[in-house]
Amino acid sequence: MNASHSDVRILQGQTLSFRADPFVVGPDAAIDYNSDGAVAIRAGKILEVGPRRAVTGRFPGAEVEAYPGDLIMAGFVDCHVHYPQIDIIASYGEQLLEWLEKYTFPAEAKFADPAHAADAANRYLDECARNGITTASVYCTVHPGSVDALFTAAQARGFAMAAGKVMMDRNAPADLSDTAQAGYDESKALIERWHGKDRLNYVVSPRFAVTSTQAQLEAAGALWKEHPDTLMQTHVSENVYAIEHAKSLHPYAKSYLDIYDKKGLLGPGANFGHAIHLLPEEIARLCESKSGISHCPTSNLFIGSGLFDMRGLRDCDQPVAVGLATDVGGGSSFSMFETMKTSYEISQLLHYNLHPAKAFYLATVGSAAVMRLDHRLGNLRAGYDADLIVMDLASTPLIAQRMRAADSIFDALFVQMILADDRAIRATYVAGRKAYARG
Repeated sequence: MNASHSDVRILQGQTLSFRADPFVVGPDAAIDYNSDGAVAIRAGKILEVGPRRAVTGRFPGAEVEAYPGDLIMAGFVDCHVHYPQIDIIASYGEQLLEWLEKYTFPAEAKFADPAHAADAANRYLDECARNGITTASVYCTVHPGSVDALFTAAQARGFAMAAGKVMMDRNAPADLSDTAQAGYDESKALIERWHGKDRLNYVVSPRFAVTSTQAQLEAAGALWKEHPDTLMQTHVSENVYAIEHAKSLHPYAKSYLDIYDKKGLLGPGANFGHAIHLLPEEIARLCESKSGISHCPTSNLFIGSGLFDMRGLRDCDQPVAVGLATDVGGGSSFSMFETMKTSYEISQLLHYNLHPAKAFYLATVGSAAVMRLDHRLGNLRAGYDADLIVMDLASTPLIAQRMRAADSIFDALFVQMILADDRAIRATYVAGRKAYARG
């Protein structure tokens, strides 16, 4: 007699996972797709993914949730976002350096108030769940309490989040500036308090070379070396004017990226935001060091920074690790569909067709890989954390009509990345628990 599996939950629907990198092996060889599939979950982990009859047959007595016609896949991973900027999304008319002064710094100054930080953290996580984002690499503010607020909220909800206190000791308002020593000490205390607790990871976060002195970048490098299982995030080559400013402040360096390289801030787990205007030698160094890039397409267009070269960085002989990111609030949407669409459009301007399998890979496995989490997050595979989404493939009348002509899973994915929005997320599961359900 078969044992009952009452502690197992089975989600039934179409299933999509990645068995390999579509940039390397091609889309057809990269995916594992079941038109009539199922996912078995126990205690926050994926037990099995496969054809519905095979999976349900192995777990008699399991609780079943049926999503006929919907697509079940890993939750989206946003590898670069500023949660304190949630209230300045869609602010008018500035480029990077002016954006910081006019919008970002005044918004971040409010995070000295713990109540404000807690409210923003909860609203941010609400948006993540509603948009199917189950993991993110998050910039907080210079205030340690902003990190406490985000991690406290994420821990209560079971989210796997990575975050860090922004370090900046120059070219910022006095109430948003620390020092090299204070940035080190406060970040170290936060690592000891939060890193590795439940599903949380700390990210050493010098904002960028314009707002950090040599001493602070050295302190950040030393801190990361002392805690090598943490992550590191910063910005590089986002804006042509910022590049020249950074180089003028760090004349010892051969390039913008070299500023960070000389301070020990390259390597696996290093996550460089934007990376639009890279020199060939910088690309080679990113590849050699196994550092990663977070591609922020809606932000790059909204703030007028430039066009990301997907072909030259990812679809090439020596690819750099690339993940996809909303970069809210410079980014104009929490939707990963909108983010993928904009990436596709940028690539079109550079005469490169971004295949939907590659776009969805970047938004899940690719981002998780940049964050060194792809061994347990970002994919629908046995043994992985059960962070997943259920996607309504006919969420609007227009999409429903277009889907009637879809002749493959790739066509269906392309329709979603061009036309869908948060209405396509029917449910978001975090560690096997429903974090969001539409309706």
